[in-house]
Amino acid sequence: MKEWLVFLSEQAITLIDAVALVVILIGTLEVVVAIARLAFGTRSNQVMRDVWLRYARWLVAALTFQLAADIVETSISSSWETIARVGAIAVIRTFLNYFLDRDLAEIRERQKVGSPDPAP
Repeated sequence: MKEWLVFLSEQAITLIDAVALVVILIGTLEVVVAIARLAFGTRSNQVMRDVWLRYARWLVAALTFQLAADIVETSISSSWETIARVGAIAVIRTFLNYFLDRDLAEIRERQKVGSPDPAP
């Protein structure tokens, strides 16, 4: 029974990590295309900020999937290395979420006030 559970967990980990990779690739491709468009068009601080915020959302989503895979891995492995990796990803994801939320709140506030973009 335990071997079966370990086998299924390993397959789930691989699948979830693959999903995280796809999310990162899609987000990266989207931001590369957006930056290429901006290179030939008019640049505004707001548009660049929106591009990077969208990318941050993709990365947070990917980190969430990686955290899920690591949690499953922790359930079948009791090594301190695995537990440390889960902790590191959780901390990184928490910081990314914090700064993303802060930036989004700042953008919403600017949109309410209708203030122009600050100079770079």
